[in-house]
Amino acid sequence: MSAIAPIAPRRLAIAPLLLALAACAFAPAALAQQKIEQQMSAEQFKNAGLNKLNDQELSNLNAWLNRTLDAETTKAVDKAKGESAQERRGFFDKSPAKEPIVARMNGHFDGFSRGQTFVLDNGQEWRQDDSADLPGVSLESPQVRITPSIIGNAWYLSVQGYNTRAKVVRVK
Repeated sequence: MSAIAPIAPRRLAIAPLLLALAACAFAPAALAQQKIEQQMSAEQFKNAGLNKLNDQELSNLNAWLNRTLDAETTKAVDKAKGESAQERRGFFDKSPAKEPIVARMNGHFDGFSRGQTFVLDNGQEWRQDDSADLPGVSLESPQVRITPSIIGNAWYLSVQGYNTRAKVVRVK
């Protein structure tokens, strides 16, 4: 429970998202120039009935496909950016999101101690980075609230029902 996740696996977990964002960002430019009749084989084009379209109808279809591709790509990129920002919360980035993270701690909680790692039900892991203590506490899967500091990039964990907060650093 006190193992610290290495940095390399976190970077590897973000790599597919970055590749997807890059692909989405360049997809419209690459596909917008290629007409549907160039994307399909002659047989596919004929089987789809597209050979019955006149030049103006085919041009309109290509324009509609490009607008749709642009709109869907923009939506996918925006969604991926939002999900990525949410996943990065608590790491050493300047996240604009200031709302607290509310979750349940997995397992038993016996109070705070420096270096202790807290695993949450949302998959996040946080390590205590100060000497705050909470002696005499014994809880099973308590609800916790992790709030960012007003200034800087510090985060503080508090357990529901207690006022003591521990400074924590996200490790996973």
